[in-house]
Amino acid sequence: MSRRNVVFIVLALVAVAVCTRLGFWQLSRLRERRARNELAASRVTQPPVAPAALPGDVTLARLRRVTLSGRYDYAHEVVLTNRSRQGSPGVYIVTPLRPAGADTAVLVTRGWVYSPDGSTVDLARWREADTATVAGFVESFPPAAEGRGSAEVPNRPTAFRWLDRGLMTRRVGYPLAPYYVVLLGGDTTATADSTPVRLTTPALDEGPHLSYAIQWFSFALIALVGAGVFVASERRKGR
Repeated sequence: MSRRNVVFIVLALVAVAVCTRLGFWQLSRLRERRARNELAASRVTQPPVAPAALPGDVTLARLRRVTLSGRYDYAHEVVLTNRSRQGSPGVYIVTPLRPAGADTAVLVTRGWVYSPDGSTVDLARWREADTATVAGFVESFPPAAEGRGSAEVPNRPTAFRWLDRGLMTRRVGYPLAPYYVVLLGGDTTATADSTPVRLTTPALDEGPHLSYAIQWFSFALIALVGAGVFVASERRKGR
């Protein structure tokens, strides 16, 4: 067998090994995803608690249900742009809620409203009561990422692409909790002209890991079969 043929077979076997390893890696990620989903589902079903009862670690508090009471600071509320619902463009309205007797406020995502351009909305129309007792679930702020740019939308002082705790703290001028709360409603429809559409807890899907694993195992099988066919062909030529 020529040196070129030996090199081809070695490369094919290396491809088999790499693709098989990647397939098992995706299966490992699937198991991790399922474990996280089970943990998240258990948090969602737990009874709501007061913010003081939440774990100090935000990652452990994520998706826990809470009840809050306080006064909305409508002067410092913002919108999160380009949030679609059932194919319609819109925004999420985020309003600081200041509990009585506390220095630290909590950002509250009150819900979704329609916006033709996905960024502009009349916030005054969507004001609810000044004081409120609300129920929702805890979410963590997105981590900072290089190359992501600024969360602020140029020339739109009340529009953000995502929630940045540091920017929001400077904007409101008082301390903010290390998490924010997404309001939940009995249904997902607005109950009044001034009530945004409440959101639901995130879907706990398994992601694409299983399909990716199948693809990698398929590539490994193709490389293995191809190498076998090549070797058989070379043997016939030798005869």
